[in-house]
Amino acid sequence: MAGRGGGSRFEELDHAETPWGVVSLRRRHDRVTDREVFEVKLDDDFLMTSQFTATEEELARIALRALTGDALRVLVGGLGLGYTAATALADPRVAHVTVVEAVERVVEWHRRDLFPDTRGLAADPRTTLVHDDFFALVRSRAHDAEYDAVLVDIDHAPDRLLRPDHGDFYSPGGLAAVAALLDPAGVLALWSDEPPDAAVLESMTTAFADATSHVVTFDNAATGGTSSCTVYLATGPTRRR
Repeated sequence: MAGRGGGSRFEELDHAETPWGVVSLRRRHDRVTDREVFEVKLDDDFLMTSQFTATEEELARIALRALTGDALRVLVGGLGLGYTAATALADPRVAHVTVVEAVERVVEWHRRDLFPDTRGLAADPRTTLVHDDFFALVRSRAHDAEYDAVLVDIDHAPDRLLRPDHGDFYSPGGLAAVAALLDPAGVLALWSDEPPDAAVLESMTTAFADATSHVVTFDNAATGGTSSCTVYLATGPTRRR
């Protein structure tokens, strides 16, 4: 999950050089919640934390609530700590989840079962973990599979990118490429750390019949209040291969 983190006492469990900087995994004991918290950083930028997981989970739930039928196939862009994929697998209608993650070390952490909350995710026979660039895969349109849902939690927001070359994904052309991966009744769900943006919804409706924004609010123990993020949901892909 992009954009959140905190705490000063921690143990670094692992780190690795990547083409985009140093990715590191650390664990700390949160005195407010009295629990162990895992955090991932890219250089000095917080990418994800197990302190707040409601939004990753709701990304999957919001998308799956919009679907009917069973034997659902889900494609997840961004593995992170695994909460989105694990939540999708918790739905009995889901037959398979493919997760594409650009940082190989993140995939290795799951294969080593380092995270108690999502332990067993990599070994689940319904899961395929793929080390690759999600955006490049979508851009290439070199896919034989057709999905019922595509869930994306990589950038901080459509206008706050981890890398500049992600930007075309959020354009009408990029969204049309996503629509081409989906079943005619399929859905696209995007996570954002920003409030709803009308421009994002407008862009989504160039490739989908409808787009809505959902504000997810959660308790924030670090501030003693609440925080929120946005899940964008696009339904009815209108551009096919």
